[in-house]
Amino acid sequence: MSDFISSFFSALKDPVDFLRGYGWVAYIIIFCIIFAESGLLVGFFLPGDTVLIAAGVLSGGKEPIFNLVTIMMLIMIAAILGDSVGYRTGKKYGPRLFTKEDSFFFHKKHIARAEHFYEDKGPIAIIIARFIPIIRTFAPIVAG
Repeated sequence: MSDFISSFFSALKDPVDFLRGYGWVAYIIIFCIIFAESGLLVGFFLPGDTVLIAAGVLSGGKEPIFNLVTIMMLIMIAAILGDSVGYRTGKKYGPRLFTKEDSFFFHKKHIARAEHFYEDKGPIAIIIARFIPIIRTFAPIVAG
């Protein structure tokens, strides 16, 4: 176990060597960032767009570090699961927001406006929200 730990930390000195030897760690980190950004309230500050660009760049070239098909499937699954968890969270805990007093993060007026927006625009609002940073984190929760 100590050999693994020492080789892991020595590989951190060179990012390319690290990704070639421990790329599975990067896959897990990418999955977690996209999952959290897509459906958990705490994910709005994560650098999802930057991670996507970096993963795409590292999937191309003469000697790709990531497998393009694998990274695309992983990102797609993470986003779908994140949206599903966010929707379920909104569906389960959303009605409680209407009974609470206004706080720093939640105002009844904003929640009512968002709900009206979703009723008015329909499914296209969810699709468009996927392409707007920060909004993509809250869209599935509000939709729920």
